[in-house]
Amino acid sequence: MPQAAPFVGLRYDPAVAGPIAQLTAPPYDVISEPHRDGFHAASPYNIAHVDLARGSLDPDNEQSRYARAAELLRTWEHEGVLRADDEPGYDAYELSWTADEAGNAGRIRGVFVALTLEPWGGSVIPHEETMPGPIEDRLALLRATATHLSPIYGTVTGPSAPLAALLDGITEAAARVDLTDEEGVRHRLWRIAAGVPVASWLRPYDLLIADGHHRYTTALAYRDERHAVDGPGPWDSILALVVDTGTQHVPVLPYHRLQLSGTVAEPDASVTDLEHVLARVDDAAGRVGFIGRDAADDGLTYGTLELSGQPPVVCALHERILDRVAPGDSLRFTHSVHDAERAVRSGDALAAYVLPPTTPEDVLAATGRGERLPRKSTFFWPKPRTGLVLMPVR
Repeated sequence: MPQAAPFVGLRYDPAVAGPIAQLTAPPYDVISEPHRDGFHAASPYNIAHVDLARGSLDPDNEQSRYARAAELLRTWEHEGVLRADDEPGYDAYELSWTADEAGNAGRIRGVFVALTLEPWGGSVIPHEETMPGPIEDRLALLRATATHLSPIYGTVTGPSAPLAALLDGITEAAARVDLTDEEGVRHRLWRIAAGVPVASWLRPYDLLIADGHHRYTTALAYRDERHAVDGPGPWDSILALVVDTGTQHVPVLPYHRLQLSGTVAEPDASVTDLEHVLARVDDAAGRVGFIGRDAADDGLTYGTLELSGQPPVVCALHERILDRVAPGDSLRFTHSVHDAERAVRSGDALAAYVLPPTTPEDVLAATGRGERLPRKSTFFWPKPRTGLVLMPVR
């Protein structure tokens, strides 16, 4: 793994900003515009005002969202809404939930660290393709704010016994931050002293980027820009949540595919409804669900597709079907199977392809075979909350 280090965080002061539950938000790429407006309305200090500010996407426009974000961040620091830590350290972080989409309770624990940036292909392992639009957007925001507003999310295979023991012990104490989000996920945070050897516990392991490919790519570009002018500096690191999958069960939910145009695939077998589709999809078996239109009665048809190959099955789905029948910009993505069904029923999509969950181990195995999963293949859930802690790189 690349070097992990303690960091000086920038945090909300509830005495000035108000309750922390009103100040945080999910990562930028899972917030729709209506939801963005809701987070903006929650508090004038909600992090979405910076992470997804209103305004032009042109970074050269003085009224751009990036200029507004930078001005807001400076104002909040000046007014004491955000305050820097007195000294470097790490953070222990726990996400827990009483029920997911399948009705299961769970918990994930990890650590926030400053992760030294290194090029892809070494001990930092990507698994998804990236898109230029989000990289341009996040780079403009990072240039303007010189602050990592949210962590990337990475996993190591572990198991690290000392890290697990630390997290078991520290989470028995009262949390520094404790909030429950709009999905019912509880987020708790504890500070860890810089002298605790977290970095040495993580050093033996490679890091799989679970969430944050665009932000990591952006941070590399920003680092190179700063190196050209200023040399090495705090921009050599990125804020990261690291979770040990050797001791933590990490859910990897799918992004389902909505086909907007092209030729619709024919399912290999028919089933009666969405419930039967969900009961049949299976990553290890290479079985994907299908929702299409019934031309005879204008209703819906349901089925499954059998695809040979190693998991994650999303790779075979693209190689054998979608790259052929739905080329170009004819796909949209959703992590809600019910939204996928509604899109086909309303006519917004010709068909939907329902994918099964996968595992971090199967994702890592695919990267070991030299594969890069198609964009929007995995939905690591739950996501670390934006606004719990920021990391300036100035």
